[in-house]
Amino acid sequence: MLSLPPPPPPPLSPSTPLTLRPPPRKQSTPVSLKQIVISKPPINHQSPAPETEPLDIKRPRKPPVLHHPRQTNILIWCCATLCLIFSLILIFFGIATLIIFLVIRPRTPVFDTPNANLSTIYFDSPGYFNGDFTFLANFSNPNRKIGARFEFLEIELYFFNRLISTQIVQPFSQQPREQRLELVHMISSLVFMPQDHAVELRKQVQNNRINYNIRASFKVKATLGVIHFSYWLHSRCQLEMTGPPTGVLVAHRCQTKR
Repeated sequence: MLSLPPPPPPPLSPSTPLTLRPPPRKQSTPVSLKQIVISKPPINHQSPAPETEPLDIKRPRKPPVLHHPRQTNILIWCCATLCLIFSLILIFFGIATLIIFLVIRPRTPVFDTPNANLSTIYFDSPGYFNGDFTFLANFSNPNRKIGARFEFLEIELYFFNRLISTQIVQPFSQQPREQRLELVHMISSLVFMPQDHAVELRKQVQNNRINYNIRASFKVKATLGVIHFSYWLHSRCQLEMTGPPTGVLVAHRCQTKR
C-alpha cells in the first residue's frame, strides 16, 4: 500500500495576533581612558654586526718546531736481539723435530718377560707373606738409527693391587736394533697381606695357577747424532704361573706406553 503525506498545518485565523520578539541587544561596558593602550613598534636590542676583516689580509704564521728523534736505549736493543736469537733457536729445533718424526719415525723401546720361575710361596703367620720369584726381562730398541739409554729403572711385583716386592735395575745403553736380557730376582720377606688377598693366594696355589702383575717404569734417553731427547716409559705385564716350587710361566701379556 502507498503511504500518504501528512496533512498541512491548519491556517492561522485572522483573529490570532502575531507577536514578534525584538532581537537581543548587546550590553556595552564603559571603557575608561586609563585603560586605553597605545602599541609601540618593537625595539631591536641586537648589537650591530662586527666589521669583518678583508679576505686579502694574511696573518703571519709561526715557524714549525722541529723535534729531534730520541736515541733508542741500549737495553732495548739487547732485549730485542736476545728475543730474535731465542726465536731462531726455537724454529731450528722445531724443524729438526719435524724431520726426525717424518723421516726417521722413532719407535718406543719394548719391555717384555719371556721367561719366569716361581720357587717359594709360604706364610709365616696368617697375615705375612714370603716369596721368591725370578723372571727374565727383555729390553729391546726397535729403532734403526736412534740409540737409547735406560735410566732410573724400577720394577715392582704385585699380587692383584698389593705390592709384594721391588727391584732396581742398573742403567745401561743400547745401540739401534739391539736387545738386552736382564735377570731380575724378586724376594718378598714378611710382607703384610690383607686377609682376602691371603685367602685368594692360597686358593690359587691349590689350583696350580698364580697370577702376578709386573709394573716397570724407566726413563729413556734417545740419541741421534747431536740431538738428545728424553721421555718416561711405563710397562705393565700380566703373568700366569704354575705353583711352587717349580712354577713356570704359562702365559703373559705386556704393554709399554709413554
